[in-house]
Order: sequence, then structure tokens, then C-alpha cells
Amino acid sequence: MKQTEKRVYGIGNPLIDIIVSVEEQDLVDLGIHKGTMALIGEERMKELLAFSKTKETSFSCGGSCPNTIIALASLGIETTLAGKIGNDENGEIYEKKLKTLQVKDELVRTDKQPTGSTVILVTPDSERSMNTFLGANRLFDENDVNTETVGQADFFHFTGYMWDTESQQRSIRKALAISKENNTTVSFDIADPFAVGRYRETFLSLIKNQCNIVYANREEARILFDNYDPYECCRSMGKLCETAIVKNGKKGSYVCHNGLIHTIPVKGPVIPVDTTGAGDVYAAGFLYGQCHNLSIEDSALIASILAGQIITQRGAQFSTEQAKVLREMLDSGFWCDL
Repeated sequence: MKQTEKRVYGIGNPLIDIIVSVEEQDLVDLGIHKGTMALIGEERMKELLAFSKTKETSFSCGGSCPNTIIALASLGIETTLAGKIGNDENGEIYEKKLKTLQVKDELVRTDKQPTGSTVILVTPDSERSMNTFLGANRLFDENDVNTETVGQADFFHFTGYMWDTESQQRSIRKALAISKENNTTVSFDIADPFAVGRYRETFLSLIKNQCNIVYANREEARILFDNYDPYECCRSMGKLCETAIVKNGKKGSYVCHNGLIHTIPVKGPVIPVDTTGAGDVYAAGFLYGQCHNLSIEDSALIASILAGQIITQRGAQFSTEQAKVLREMLDSGFWCDL
């Protein structure tokens, strides 16, 4: 497959993932319930960062939209990531890693808050206990949006996590207005059931009036349309936007495009190693197909294949070696024979 010249611009919450190897007793001493995810404040984060310095640690770029943008970049798509980081060491680490990953960096620094981060404590049985501090992410505002970059993009991607604060909302609304002026395709991953619960009517309006491609998992879709049937949810969402996608876990996904619903099979192990980032990579796979002008069905199949690959490993990003293999497979058009 020839190199695409399409560009994808994303606004998201850059979170530095700090992965720490710990013992069971460490969790007890820290008062952390094993296997849970918790939003924490600045003081608690300082405590965990101090603790992590005494242990074996590794760092990676995290966040829902960033995971999608990074996956696209690893597959050869020109990408830009916008967001806010602190003027600190973790912010520097994030920027350096983005450069290595060949993602164009439009991150804005601030002295008001430290870089958002997630301390992931991994016990010997590979169980992950996650502690997230949003930090500087919450301060991203409309003045931080680069009008020129958004206008030049073919796709603008964002997630429901960006509805956390009024300033973040303003930034998204500005980018949406620019996208409309320039006929940029808008890609919206709802990404968070809690956000749907808080902003259901707003999200329905966004989907109907601002978005071209919308992704939801079955729980997000259930809350959005008050219906437990993911197929019917996909049909309902398909009446609001051009392309509606509802991911149904081990049963695959449904894609409604211009009123026609496609059933996409799951492509991955029955028992996943780690589902972290599966939805983010699904979005990347779909956008990859659209960047190469593939059909909706082929784009969705690629999305399912990539999501199936990411859940065979720990973490939400492909290694350089994996990305190279996947890129070669995609270049060959192998999915056409599946």
C-alpha cells in the first residue's frame, strides 16, 4: 500500500505512564486495593512518585487520544498531538518519547500544574493497580489550539475525556469550528461511560451536529441510548452521524455507515492478556483505513485486527518491531483474504 499523505490531528490528555514493579506487601503498605484504578490528587501523586524512585520503573506515553495518535504514527500516518503538560521532568520525558515515536508535538507547557501521570503498580502475578493524576491536562484551553494545524488536517480526533473541564470543552469546540470550516473529518471516541452519564445530552448533540465518525463501547452506547442491545444502539447512533461504531467486546463490533450496518468479527484471543488501550487502537485501525481511502468494512476489519493484536501483550502501544511487522502486513493487503 502506498504511503498516504493524509494527516490526523488529535487533542487529548497526555499522561506519562510510570510502570513500577512492586511486591504484594507494597500495596498493603500504600493502602492500595489491588487491581483497581483510582483518580488521585497532587499530594498522593507526590507520595507515589517518591515511592517509585525506590523501585524498578519504566516510562511510556499514555492517555486515550495519545494512544490512538501514537498507533497511527507507528503505522506511517502523519500525526499531531495537542495537549497540556507541566514544566517538569515528566513533561520532558513525554516530549522526548513523542519525538522518538515520530509524532508531531503541539503540547503546551504550564507552571500551574505538573504533568498528568498514571502510576501503574505491577505485582509479580502481573496484576496492575492504576493511580491517575490528571494535572496539567485539565488546563488545556482554546488559546492552546493551533488553528493552522487543525485546518490542514484531514481528520480531527478527540475523546470524551476532554469534556472534564470547561477550558477543555472550549478547546474542543474551537477545533470543531475550524474542522467545519475546512471540511475536516471529525472522529469522536466517547471513551468514558462516566462522561456519558454526566454529559449525555451534550454528547448526543455533538454526535448529531459535529461528528462524522463516532466510536462507543456497548456500555457507553447503552447509557447514550438507554438500550442494552448494541446492534440497536449502533442503528440509533447511525441516524445521528455518517459512521457509527459500537464495540461489543468478544462478540466483535457493529459499524453503521449511511444507514447500512456491518457486523465485524473479533480478531484476537478469547482470553486477552491486557485490554488496556484496545479501544484506542481500534480507533487507530479504523482511521488508518480511512486515511488510505479503504472501504468502511475494510477499515473496521483492520481496526478489529489491530485491537486483537494489542490485547495479546501488556500495555497500550506496539513496540517498534511489532509496528514494523504490522505495517508490512497492512501494506500487503492481507486482510482481504480473511
